[in-house]
Amino acid sequence: MTDTSPEPAPLLKEIFNRDRLQHFANETAAIHPGFDRERFLALASEGLDGLSIMQRLRQIAVSFHATLPGPYEKNIEILRALAPRINHGFASITPPEYVALYGHDHFDLSMQALAFFTQFGSSEFAIRHFLQKDFFRTLKVMEGWSKDDNEHVRRLASEGCRPRLPWSFQLKELIADPAPVSNILENLKSDPALYVRKSVANHLNDITKDHPDWVLQKIAGWDQTNVHSNWIIRQALRTLIKKGDARALHVLGAGHKAEVVVDNFSVTPSSLKLGGAVKISTHLVSTSEASQKLVVDYAVHYVKKASGTSKKVFKWKEITLHAGAGIDLSISRAIRDFTTRVHYPGRHAVELIVNGEVLAEGAFEILG
Repeated sequence: MTDTSPEPAPLLKEIFNRDRLQHFANETAAIHPGFDRERFLALASEGLDGLSIMQRLRQIAVSFHATLPGPYEKNIEILRALAPRINHGFASITPPEYVALYGHDHFDLSMQALAFFTQFGSSEFAIRHFLQKDFFRTLKVMEGWSKDDNEHVRRLASEGCRPRLPWSFQLKELIADPAPVSNILENLKSDPALYVRKSVANHLNDITKDHPDWVLQKIAGWDQTNVHSNWIIRQALRTLIKKGDARALHVLGAGHKAEVVVDNFSVTPSSLKLGGAVKISTHLVSTSEASQKLVVDYAVHYVKKASGTSKKVFKWKEITLHAGAGIDLSISRAIRDFTTRVHYPGRHAVELIVNGEVLAEGAFEILG
């Protein structure tokens, strides 16, 4: 029998595999003929298999430092020529990593370099090292970036100072007090680029985890009739919405108790093996005499490895339900392991949440 199962996805760290190292070496040698490709490859590939993606990134930057001619100004010139030639977006964060490691004594040049490099990949990880060392000076530069003509540079202004940026260290000063980034977020509150708006929304969502009142107060002054600002607001409040925060629901026009009857709520199949999918369905009927805004979510109580469960809320749908009207909703969820979640056998409760209130419950069982 032929095995038709899909090939497993390559590990993220393989972005920096030996072929990519060879690519770096060849392109750098084309720019600077005296570049020692063999030494670079030996240093960059040392212990490669045992390194994580970010460890590989760091090792490559260190290897460039050991093999580029120097001084720093000359190396930045070579890396500026290399950046447009790198054949993978994420791999293009390598020049910014070099700046993060070796550019602190050349602040102005490093800021110019990071703004340039971010247009090919992102300098979001690198800029945080400057924030950590010279917070207000760096933040002043980023405020200027928030008004740049290039959307990649504007995005860096927001993404680089997110307090809880994934894959990077937290910015403790901004977790304690988000006020220093207020002007940056204000400048980007209606940015025309979706790439930038996603960053602003994620930035604000980060802040809601520590300072929800600050975020709610800030967005209260934004024009919700502006389509771009409205999009950011809705995405920024997603964590608060999932928690059923009445103030956040009110911003979305769903701060009232839902006047509905749950005519049906089902989770099928009732049991399945890992690799299958469950379908969650419901029929809601309005009991209101007027149209009402409804934010419909669902929660799954995932069985933990040791004991107990862990609740995870998922967004489902936002609807306007007219007086006396009904609506059918259904959604399918894959039950398979991810890097962010491992499933365990047992009963998984499922809740229907409307305007922050649990209105119905069901369950499915994962078989061992």
